[in-house]
Amino acid sequence: MTKEVKTFDEFKLNRQLLNAVEEMGYTVPTPVQSQTIPLASSGHDVIGLAQTGTGKTAAYLLPLLMKVKYAQGEHPRALILAPTRELILQIEENVKMLSKYTDLRYVSLYGGIGPKTQIEAVQNGIDIVIATPGRFLDIYLKGELHLKQIKTLIIDEADKMMDMGFMPQIRKILEVIPSKRQNLLFSATMSQFVKTLSEEFLEFPELVEVTPENLTVDAIDQILYEVPNLKSKINFLEYLLQDETFNRVIVFVKTKNTADNVFKYLERKKLGPLRVIHSNKGQNSRINAMNEFKEGELRVLVSTDISARGIDVSMVSHVINFDVPIIYEDYVHRIGRTGRAENEGVAITFANQAETLHIRKIEKLIRQSIPKKAVPSEVVLVKTEKEEQTAMEREIDLFKRRENPDFKGAFHEKKARPDKKSDKKKFRGSKKRRH
Repeated sequence: MTKEVKTFDEFKLNRQLLNAVEEMGYTVPTPVQSQTIPLASSGHDVIGLAQTGTGKTAAYLLPLLMKVKYAQGEHPRALILAPTRELILQIEENVKMLSKYTDLRYVSLYGGIGPKTQIEAVQNGIDIVIATPGRFLDIYLKGELHLKQIKTLIIDEADKMMDMGFMPQIRKILEVIPSKRQNLLFSATMSQFVKTLSEEFLEFPELVEVTPENLTVDAIDQILYEVPNLKSKINFLEYLLQDETFNRVIVFVKTKNTADNVFKYLERKKLGPLRVIHSNKGQNSRINAMNEFKEGELRVLVSTDISARGIDVSMVSHVINFDVPIIYEDYVHRIGRTGRAENEGVAITFANQAETLHIRKIEKLIRQSIPKKAVPSEVVLVKTEKEEQTAMEREIDLFKRRENPDFKGAFHEKKARPDKKSDKKKFRGSKKRRH
């Protein structure tokens, strides 16, 4: 096992990179950096298991920038793949800062905007490509990317790649880039899909696991509240934001519609300044919102999971899971927005009756219980509306059916027992309403 390095000088980086590292305020390498950089610099394939906020971007960028060193030729020599535009832009920002004193050329390729400007950048000559799999293949198939010089492939957020169904595109990319290359794969979790991917393209990889698999950052104080319904969640959120210590907050929600509604409500209550981002928002709007949040101009950012891995802000005071994520790994990425860069943070989760079932799965994933607290008495908990209650009951049935294929469900049982008088009335009543 590689010994941990205590200073950036020990990595034998060139002076240009060391100057950039110093300007970025890095002093002591994080565990993932101290273990990964020597391995990557020595040419090993690497699997890095580390949650967000641990410094993994610099862990793979510093050895890469040391390897490519300076602008050379017209065609790319390194490819970095990531699942979302937000993460691509975050990586690009890190490349920009770390390569400040070099002449290295890089381009970000992602969807949501026309490819013309991106193609022009490629045509002007590049050393490093940072891309989502889909846009990379689009531009390659137009004949604009020549890949014979690629010597390094980095896949970031591999677990998210698999969740988003990128495996076919990644396999196509592996077919068209040179087989003789160095490979680095980074993931917060080691799912079966990630294992399969690593077995397909890594050769005798070195494993860097800075914390036990899937554990969340120790600096994050996690709290779970059982909140019965949507309106009660809104009331609780408003109550929390009366506290001025909630000074830089990300509110994560499940759907675009909920994101818009939460944003409008908080805006009416003057609890901002705030912005909302989701996939229906234009690319420029999303970038501007994230930049404003990063600069401290916003108090609250309401977001779907589209930005869970794309915001690199070191002073987020609170993450609020307004809805529990259905993809359990996203819980790790959501709360990883706080407690970054050795700062403390608080992650608060609201869970209704159906969502508490998913909480048990999340606790199993992170190998720890999320401390539960009672909702403060000052918060108004309203009665659940019939439509929302029915939706929760159906979600509970679906969850239990997935766990046990023989489970029939409450809805099935009601239809199967029309012999009881009460059930007969309900059954007949529902027939009358249909006619």
